[in-house]
Amino acid sequence: MSTANIDRLLSAASECEASDLHLVAGVPPAYRVNGEIILADGEALTEEQVTELTESLLNDQQKKKLEQDWELCVSKHLGAVGRVRATFYRRNGHPELSMRFCGHHIASREELGLPEKLDDLARRPNGLVLITGATGAGKTTTLNYLVDLINGERRCKIVTIEDPIEFVHDNKRAIVVQQEVLTDVRSFNRALIHVLRQDPDVIVVGEMRDHEAIATALTAAETGHLVLATMHSPSVAHAMERIIGVFEGNAQRQIVLQLANALQGIIAQDLLPATDRTRRVLAYELLIVNSAIRNMIRENQAHQLENAIQMGRKEGMVLMDNCLYDLYCKCLISYDSAISRARNPDRILRERK
Repeated sequence: MSTANIDRLLSAASECEASDLHLVAGVPPAYRVNGEIILADGEALTEEQVTELTESLLNDQQKKKLEQDWELCVSKHLGAVGRVRATFYRRNGHPELSMRFCGHHIASREELGLPEKLDDLARRPNGLVLITGATGAGKTTTLNYLVDLINGERRCKIVTIEDPIEFVHDNKRAIVVQQEVLTDVRSFNRALIHVLRQDPDVIVVGEMRDHEAIATALTAAETGHLVLATMHSPSVAHAMERIIGVFEGNAQRQIVLQLANALQGIIAQDLLPATDRTRRVLAYELLIVNSAIRNMIRENQAHQLENAIQMGRKEGMVLMDNCLYDLYCKCLISYDSAISRARNPDRILRERK
């Protein structure tokens, strides 16, 4: 597959406003548009074509890493679309890949559909702000929006640890140092420990993956830093349970106390098709930590968080089901979409009546 053909595929992706491009042997190039996979007109790709494309995108070190680990995720700047996150994997012994397009600019809060209260969390001087949701729920987009907000408002030093870097931030009022795993640092955990010595005010963790990363992030949040991080989890309560659940015994009790002291808020995200099918709409659940919720965390009563969020509506907290119902009432999503993504569909049914 020639360079001209690659550029043509990327240009076509840009024209149809695709979020991803999938190159899989045996089928034509596939684009994800508004959450759905659409096959391009044309012949199916061969294993040789996909292999040739893979090798053209990787340097010798990355090729060796892919051959060793059988999987690889890197960021690239490609002229036709700008920065992309390219994920390589193997099937039937041959490499294939998917590309996520990172965009050229950061959308406003209104364009993204984020709550105003999220800005207040980003303006806290310290503590942990967590963004959670499934793969493809817009976590990285929200994370970069918050970094851009702080960058434009605060004279500080922001250090990010990402795997890989998806959006490059120019320095505005802040100094932004972006470090990429396997390019600038060897691992998330080693980078997190070392970043505390770099005199940061804000630490951005692309993903909290294991107990070591979680423990280090919480320690940083407790010691005067604002920590922004993402996690794969479908709801606020599940995120809390996952953080606590990776620890055992005395270590778990220590983490519970640190979480109660450091957590500032959690936003859990989901993206749903709009009623006109031309875009996707953000649905979210927002927890803003107050003294009552800190006590709830200390007592390890995550199962009561849903009620606490419902009771905290005046403080700006939002339950996912309430957000879904509000989006349905505004005709932004269909009734079927609201019901299918609801945690408790009966709640929406009662509101509808």
